[in-house]
Amino acid sequence: MAQVTIQVNGRPYMVGCEDGQEPHLTELARLFDRQVRQVSQDVGQLGETRLFLMGALLLADELSDMKLRLAHANAEIARMQQEGTKAEIAAIRALDAAAEKIEKLATE
Repeated sequence: MAQVTIQVNGRPYMVGCEDGQEPHLTELARLFDRQVRQVSQDVGQLGETRLFLMGALLLADELSDMKLRLAHANAEIARMQQEGTKAEIAAIRALDAAAEKIEKLATE
């Protein structure tokens, strides 16, 4: 298991992660640090625990919004695929009907 020192609100924290995940963890820490620093700028120093809690809650809110947007996008994709399938079926029926008419004309 790898050990990474991350910085959050100007303080170092030693964190363990799976080998090879160090860059990803470092990027996550940067994201969290930006959020904590933004909270600190907006409301002042609340104490580390409260700053971290507020930062985590704001990130959780963003994640929740993104999940909702993804669910809506997936529903829209499913709807469009269903409409596409209906259009394909209609096109196949129209081609079948045209083929039948052509065959009728050819036998007359």
